[in-house]
Amino acid sequence: MRLLVLGAGFSGRAIAQTFIAAGYSAAGTTRSADKAAALQALGIVPLIYDGEAISGDLEAIMRDTTHLVQSIAPGKDGDPLFRPGTMPLLDLMPHLRWAGYLSTVGVYGDHKGAWVDEDTQIHPVSTRSVERVAAENRWLAFSAESGVPVAILRLAGIYGPGRNALRNVADGTARRLIKKDQVFNRIRVEDIGGSALFLAQGGHGGIFNITDDEPGPPQDVVAEAARLMGADMPPEIPFETAELSPMARSFYGENKRVSNAKIHALGFTLRYPNYRMSLAQMWHDDVWRG
Repeated sequence: MRLLVLGAGFSGRAIAQTFIAAGYSAAGTTRSADKAAALQALGIVPLIYDGEAISGDLEAIMRDTTHLVQSIAPGKDGDPLFRPGTMPLLDLMPHLRWAGYLSTVGVYGDHKGAWVDEDTQIHPVSTRSVERVAAENRWLAFSAESGVPVAILRLAGIYGPGRNALRNVADGTARRLIKKDQVFNRIRVEDIGGSALFLAQGGHGGIFNITDDEPGPPQDVVAEAARLMGADMPPEIPFETAELSPMARSFYGENKRVSNAKIHALGFTLRYPNYRMSLAQMWHDDVWRG
């Protein structure tokens, strides 16, 4: 069985490594030759793809692909696999058995801290979330038309070895931003890989929230990292006066608690169900640097 990951970045690499450990062969695309070497070192066949022209090498891999994970952001022109002029997907991948599309819990918009699940009406606000919804719908339509199960993985805030609050504390970039009643969900990158494999092996399609069990204030995560490290506690900074990029500020404009009950009901178990045990594992096993 062959997995192809379109957009083998932080999450895509973790997914590919999880599938490889389960006996799959895996290929992944990247935009640069420099990153291709890193994929090769992980046992992932590297391919150059910028979301536009499909090379002969990529087309050859696609012909043998049985499982697909699409991680490339759609942009204003939509998902690259469904743009006008692109060959029909099942012509490109005649052996496709399952596909996963990586989306975001951002599609729910703001629910003022209330719980949301896969049946909650979505209110995408940002342009990127609106584009994700359009791409989700196109993938679900493909599934209905083709009979190939497609799982939409709505991901919470992604972290893991190399990208986490421990590194931020060590680098001196950690901040405890305080916004009253603000909570976020998050997801350890290895659990993204595990959930994708679980859904693929079960042939599950539909929409799934991929998130931890415990939404919480973002400043608490920073405080726990500092406590584990025995570091000075980063000072509290009021959200209203914090210097943030427009994208970072937009994240704080959405407040919700995201339920993962649907995938749990199928039998999936998180390796890292909350940030406290996850940070502790990275710190004690010395894998937090990546």
